[in-house]
Amino acid sequence: MKDIRAHLEKLEVQIAECEMIRDLATDPKKRELFTRLAEHFRVLAAELERALADQNDGLPRPRG
Repeated sequence: MKDIRAHLEKLEVQIAECEMIRDLATDPKKRELFTRLAEHFRVLAAELERALADQNDGLPRPRG
């Protein structure tokens, strides 16, 4: 589970970097490319979040 969280954190950084590069780019093609990259990384991050949620569903819940 730590590996998944580490990958998720890396993707969040990559999303932020792509958005920053997109915002600074003056070439429309580069803007489009970095927009698509950020969107792709968001999809991957959502999949990892879903995997984490699925793993957490299989764990015993603490009694209180």
